[in-house]
Amino acid sequence: MNGVVKLILCICMIGFPAAAFSQNDFSGAKNTSFKSGEKLTFKVYYNLNFVWINAGNAYFNTVQEDMDGHKVYHVTGDGKTTKSYEWVYKVNDKYETFIDKETMLPLRFVRNVNEGGFKINQDVTFDHKKGKATSNKKVYDIPKSTQDVLSAIFFARNIDYNKHQPGDKIPFSMFLDDKVYNLYIKYQGKEKIKTKMGTFNALKIVPLLIEGTIFSGGEKMTVWVSDDSNHVPLRINSPILVGSIKVDLIDYSNLRSPFTSIIKEKNGHSESE
Repeated sequence: MNGVVKLILCICMIGFPAAAFSQNDFSGAKNTSFKSGEKLTFKVYYNLNFVWINAGNAYFNTVQEDMDGHKVYHVTGDGKTTKSYEWVYKVNDKYETFIDKETMLPLRFVRNVNEGGFKINQDVTFDHKKGKATSNKKVYDIPKSTQDVLSAIFFARNIDYNKHQPGDKIPFSMFLDDKVYNLYIKYQGKEKIKTKMGTFNALKIVPLLIEGTIFSGGEKMTVWVSDDSNHVPLRINSPILVGSIKVDLIDYSNLRSPFTSIIKEKNGHSESE
């Protein structure tokens, strides 16, 4: 589980015991949280022996396109390590998802990553009516409303957290690396949080992580998203096998709705509503 973009994507990389609710939150929802033209920039910090290092940046862009008769949100996630961190581990990742505007389900997922010389090239197409995913010419069965790792983040931004109580688990299915994962998002309530961008009213989420090469698994990661209709990720904190990481939103533009979760904002963003 290496890579700057994948670190951000770990908002949705969460494991599962039995879920407390049905998958209705991830079925047939309407988009109320983002729009074409939205851009989000994150900075990734790595901590070892109480020293924080600027390890990389991740960029998420959303544009509307037409694909095979469908209007889609084409979301791209690009991640790169900073030059000062490349001697430790060089990353150049690109993830793409094409989300059907009507169903909010992915029609295609593309992953091209180069992490320390290890390369992955994957192209997945989804046929939700037939319950099939085709990955590199192999066909797999998928459950209803299955997401990919990038579309799941944008779908989760449309969850109505006002319907849930702290401790509630919101389940969904995700297709990644030719496997289906039955996952959930655990809602922990509301908090105020201070980040590089300022002070925000936020919603707190504690995922149960899938064990990998960076994360040991368990409920050790904490994610805060804006407590407004945008549900923009603000900060991610997590220990890893060696040290810990912190991911902060540092810039944004073209949000769908006013950023009303801001209590006190620092200068330096590029908002254009």
